[in-house]
Amino acid sequence: MTTLVAPSSPTVLPDGLPISLVEALADGRLVPYLGPGVLALAADYAVPSTTEALVDKLTAKSAVPHKIRKRLTQSAQYIENFKHRKTLVGLMNEAFAAPPRPAHLHAALARHGFPLIVDAWYGDAMGAALAEALGDEAWGRVQGLAQSEHFGTWTGWYDAAGQPVPDPQPGWRSILYQPIGAHAPAGNYLVSDTDYVEVLTEIDIQTPIPAEVQRLRSGRSFLFVGCRFNDQLPRAFARQIMKRSSGCHWAVLPDEPTRMEARFLAEQGIARIAMPLEAFAPALMSYLA
Repeated sequence: MTTLVAPSSPTVLPDGLPISLVEALADGRLVPYLGPGVLALAADYAVPSTTEALVDKLTAKSAVPHKIRKRLTQSAQYIENFKHRKTLVGLMNEAFAAPPRPAHLHAALARHGFPLIVDAWYGDAMGAALAEALGDEAWGRVQGLAQSEHFGTWTGWYDAAGQPVPDPQPGWRSILYQPIGAHAPAGNYLVSDTDYVEVLTEIDIQTPIPAEVQRLRSGRSFLFVGCRFNDQLPRAFARQIMKRSSGCHWAVLPDEPTRMEARFLAEQGIARIAMPLEAFAPALMSYLA
């Protein structure tokens, strides 16, 4: 049996950041990977910032059986099956309709001009920050698409104005990759059991991951912020999005990891940064140009 060993504790700077992380940032080898927890830094952005809060929003407007009321993908599937897909999309649009209020961290990441930023939640804060920092020409986004609405097409590209484009455009400084979709610009969501089954059937051979994302991740290191890996879905997506990148990554996890999280971190070469997000964000921002 193979014994899994967590990455050794990284040498850290006085502000608590690993030296290796700061070096990767300076060398242009870092890919920010944002989870819903980042929205805790955006105090005025009134949208769900956890799966629990989101499923509560959905089930408050559409009744589902009690035994699945706290399970996001199953509740979403029930609504889709018995109330129609349009009802589910409408409820998701309503849940994330509040005007985005990017946190200072979103703004700093946008100004830095990372070639690739991954946002694994449905809100619009990171996109709004990129629009403010880079304008209408210097960035675009690519989102995962539900096969129930876009059969045979796994992703959709959009320019900074939210208009569909066939491919990434010349001159884009940053690409925002939203693998499970997002509210803006077109209400694309992977949220039901069926949505995820379709993608997970293909993700191991990388079909749903855009070729440009695969190119940009090569040789780079991922920084997971506001992410938890205590569920198989975020682990599966992170594992496949990281594939063929570097072997050195970091995750801001102030709480003690669960057994499965610790196993995942060890398997993927992810060093835990045990700092509260409220302390980590300003430390990181001090290195962002």
